[in-house]
Amino acid sequence: MLISRRSTLALVGATLAAPAALADSGASSPFSQRSIGSPSAPVTAHEYFSLTCTHCAHFANVTMPQVKPNLIDTGKLQIIYHDFPLDQVALMAAQVARYLPPEQYYPFIEALFASQDVWAFAPGIDYKTSIFQFAALAGMDQATYNTALADTKLQQFILQGQQEAESLYHINATPTFIINGKTYPGAMEYDDFAATIAQAAAG
Repeated sequence: MLISRRSTLALVGATLAAPAALADSGASSPFSQRSIGSPSAPVTAHEYFSLTCTHCAHFANVTMPQVKPNLIDTGKLQIIYHDFPLDQVALMAAQVARYLPPEQYYPFIEALFASQDVWAFAPGIDYKTSIFQFAALAGMDQATYNTALADTKLQQFILQGQQEAESLYHINATPTFIINGKTYPGAMEYDDFAATIAQAAAG
């Protein structure tokens, strides 16, 4: 999904603290790395995604069901997730996802992508209520949910990370993957993605 507007992400600005300054080193912190796969995997893919991106949903729903058993569960690949919200709804969902325990992160975003039409695009939807329904299924209570949405420090962390991805890595579409230093925009089908990982593993 190409980015065409910035008005909903107006919180990004020069006065925001850098992610490193905001980050908490604790593994359960909302600021800590979210990933799937072994840290010792020979290939690491950094995925820049938005939870309201239909192309990201395609990769999650069509490609990942093959990637996970064939590449991640076998120890060949680690995916590190980077929030790149395209709108305020995606930003809200990203904040909530990061407030879940790290082991709940991937199942939660997987569920959101699988049901994107329900919580993100249904006519007249109340986004705050619809996202909470999924968060509650993941075990989050209302108080924690409200805290996640009100966490301006986390919001700044996510938006500053997005701004840095744009300026440092020239990310301008979602999903975009950086694999062994090379950038691959777009939701690759499994055969193309697997071939890319195999090539990266071969050096």
